[in-house]
Amino acid sequence: MKALKIVSLLAVSALLVTGCGAGSSSSSETSTDSAAESSSSESDELIVATEAGFAPYEYMKGNEVVGVDMDIAQAIADEMGKTLVIQNMDFDAALVAVQQGKVDFAAAGISVDPEREKVMDFSTNYVDSTEVVVVSADAPAVTEPTGEALMDKVVAVQQGNIADLWCSNTDNTTPKEVRRYTKFALAAEDLKAGKVDCIVMDELPAKDLVEANTELKILEGDPLFQDQYAIAVKKGNTEMLDQINGVVEKLVADGKIDEFIANHSAAEAE
Repeated sequence: MKALKIVSLLAVSALLVTGCGAGSSSSSETSTDSAAESSSSESDELIVATEAGFAPYEYMKGNEVVGVDMDIAQAIADEMGKTLVIQNMDFDAALVAVQQGKVDFAAAGISVDPEREKVMDFSTNYVDSTEVVVVSADAPAVTEPTGEALMDKVVAVQQGNIADLWCSNTDNTTPKEVRRYTKFALAAEDLKAGKVDCIVMDELPAKDLVEANTELKILEGDPLFQDQYAIAVKKGNTEMLDQINGVVEKLVADGKIDEFIANHSAAEAE
């Protein structure tokens, strides 16, 4: 298997884009280099941007970035005969990096959205995402997972992701404030301190969050809303997109995505 190198990227200035693995490797490296320039098709490296605070899709295991998306990225690199290079950054920065062609693709639990489709291209969807509401376990300020229940509340989201976009759309709800975070762990601390009323986020990372913070819980009931995740590439990069789609479609057909999710959910529970 190709070697895995982790590149720690200093986040570029936050830009809200309108619109949001136990993969083994022979070696790994950590660097503080800034984002690489647009990679050539002749390069022996395949660069993926991610945000390693969204378990089980991407998270840190020691000094290594692992998760469902990283397993998918490794499968793509293997199919192309290239070395996978992971650049870990804020979510917004990952979207900017792929738009600017500074990485080959972004895999960070990225939701497909019509506005995003104007500025980047997306692979075949590989997972359906369920969005839930996380609240204080003892004194929840929100009691049901509905847009109406979020009205006039201070709602925490990850900056730039689909929950941010959904909660910021007045057709869905009208919170008192949408408070944006780069890390869910920071949002959890503010929720426990009563600085926000709830967090809107994907169900699987939410389960990990409440397991690590017993003062919190996920509201029971129907999901707040649902969306789908895909891999993002620079607009017009059809060659890369076709190669990624071939791998993603095979992984889905073979049941490997479900296997990746099960593996990383179990690993997080250990």
